[in-house]
Amino acid sequence: MTAAAVITGMGVLAPTGLGTVPYWDNTLAGRPAIGPISRFDPERYPSRLAGEIQGFDPQEYGIPSRLIPQTDHMTRLALVAAGWAIDDAGVEPGSLPEYDIGVVTASSAGGFAFGHRELHNLWSKGPEHVSAYQSFAWFYAVNTGQVSIRHGLRGPGGVVVTDQAGGLDALAKARRHLREDVRMVIAGGVDGSPSPWGWVAQLASGRISTVNDPERAYLPFDTDASGYVPGEGGALFVLESAESARARGVHSWYGEIAGCASSFDPPPETGRPSNLRRAAELALDDAGLEPGDIDVVFADAAGVPELDRAEADAIRAVFGTHGVPVTAPKTMTGRLGAGGAALDLATAVLAIRHGVIPPTANVTQPVPEYGIDLVRTPREAPLAAALVLARGHGGFNAAAVVTRQRSRQRSRQR
Repeated sequence: MTAAAVITGMGVLAPTGLGTVPYWDNTLAGRPAIGPISRFDPERYPSRLAGEIQGFDPQEYGIPSRLIPQTDHMTRLALVAAGWAIDDAGVEPGSLPEYDIGVVTASSAGGFAFGHRELHNLWSKGPEHVSAYQSFAWFYAVNTGQVSIRHGLRGPGGVVVTDQAGGLDALAKARRHLREDVRMVIAGGVDGSPSPWGWVAQLASGRISTVNDPERAYLPFDTDASGYVPGEGGALFVLESAESARARGVHSWYGEIAGCASSFDPPPETGRPSNLRRAAELALDDAGLEPGDIDVVFADAAGVPELDRAEADAIRAVFGTHGVPVTAPKTMTGRLGAGGAALDLATAVLAIRHGVIPPTANVTQPVPEYGIDLVRTPREAPLAAALVLARGHGGFNAAAVVTRQRSRQRSRQR
């Protein structure tokens, strides 16, 4: 079993709350934040709902005015989340060697807002100046680079682009850096797709719900499932080894990322099944745990019937019929691209800390044939380990096991 990465700091921004405490309170209360798009006029589009972050003034949250024209909305969210995570961990970056702290983030649709703006500006100078590749390449560098520059971090950096799986893939990459003797890594995902260009790109997938009732638009595992609702937000974490934390005088933490794994689905035309089950099993093995050691699964929850069925099949194959509680709090926020799985992992950590599984909102008629124990109201339970699942468009699968602070035995053998 490889060494776990411990979570000593966390920064959360979501449609349901800015900051860990507001987010958790609203999630536990089952207060959805999906509504009509306000970022742009959605009337020309068949899908008009999103999970948007309201009341976010970047300067109010400490972003210098000089950075406003240099960044986009998603990068500002990431800067705030990173700052909160660093403060939460009690880290003073200037007190550590500048190469000891790295940054690994994830992105997907959030880059479209930046690209839309930059291409519009370039087009005004003439079509010969327009390069979509240049705009996106520069954006992805900015997203991680701005976090690094602002805090003086010169350790390893990178951006993972695997859609919804990206938040977990970024954490897995950060964990590998810790094994390479990097002392600390800021990692996770903050994303956001509500922009005209990003909206068109997601509509092309055919997976966005066209239902205009916020309470019925995104219903994963429900008989009325008809697609998902996009949203924005996510979570960034301070990850370090237990030895690093103790050297700083920190002897307790949120939890541990005990196992990570990824897999890739075969081409659809082959007819072969998804490899999500394989990712889950590999993550459990990496954590040194058995299926019976997992107390809750945070589902990817695509909201598309055939994808929901595939995920339910994978969960049953690993845990058995109704073998483990399954929840999807993202029904309150929408699917947040690369930020979604990172937010799920933050929610899993909070669920373990508070001993309660948050609900799956609005789902009233779970499909019986799926055979999963879907949590639809808050459920108190002693929680020690959670499995988080994520799938990205194009065949990406990721899984992560998060546990409470634990000893290094192979399994709890309960």
